[in-house]
Amino acid sequence: MSVCFTNSHQSFYPQQPRNETHLAARPNESRESKPREAASSKRTDEELVRLAQAGDTAAFGELVERHLPLCLSRAFLLLRNRTDAEDEVQNAFSKAFECLEQFRFEGPFAAWLCRTVQNQCLMLIRSRRQVGFLSVDGTSVSHARLELVDRFADQEEMLGIQQVDHLLRREISRIPPLMRNVIVLRDVEGLPMAEVAARLGVSVPAAKSRLMRARTEMRSRLSKHCGARGPRTLSEKPARRSAEYTYVKASYLNS
Repeated sequence: MSVCFTNSHQSFYPQQPRNETHLAARPNESRESKPREAASSKRTDEELVRLAQAGDTAAFGELVERHLPLCLSRAFLLLRNRTDAEDEVQNAFSKAFECLEQFRFEGPFAAWLCRTVQNQCLMLIRSRRQVGFLSVDGTSVSHARLELVDRFADQEEMLGIQQVDHLLRREISRIPPLMRNVIVLRDVEGLPMAEVAARLGVSVPAAKSRLMRARTEMRSRLSKHCGARGPRTLSEKPARRSAEYTYVKASYLNS
């Protein structure tokens, strides 16, 4: 079910499917309409809630119209914006109708409905606090300018990655087959040790021992291609941030 404003006066009503049979004129309808309206206006919130819980959307519409001013006032007090208040009250009324079965008549319905509106408004406030906007071209009071850094690797870094990949493949192909098979299955294909052992036809401890020897052999072969920091030089990547602040002189900003 959805809830919306009417155009004639700002009230919330549940939207119901249009039924053409109700549009036919009835002889006694005009005489009975006023007594019915008077009787419905005398019904308490509890009676209307029970009817609404039983599926009477008109009863919920009466509850909405009855408590709309209070809910709008509460929402506007929190949001300080008429449009936002109306939107969140509408969302809260829709949520209240969906969760109407959770109302246990342990307190006033108006208080329960206002809490729903308040929670809806607080959710909007929290979501807006988590979103911040900063102009890329602007500068802050501290003269900090935001500079965007490319997150993709540059040509030099891509070339280095290709060279390391070529070096690893070449050295793996040169180690003895007994070591090459285990290191390809485990470190290149990423298979679990149990499957590696099954493919090699050995026990898991034997596969682990063979893998340790293969890694030691690879480390020894790669060390001659590394600098003072050892094999880590090949695997480390430069830290790259998505954005960074740089400080500029005030005289430059004023020029």
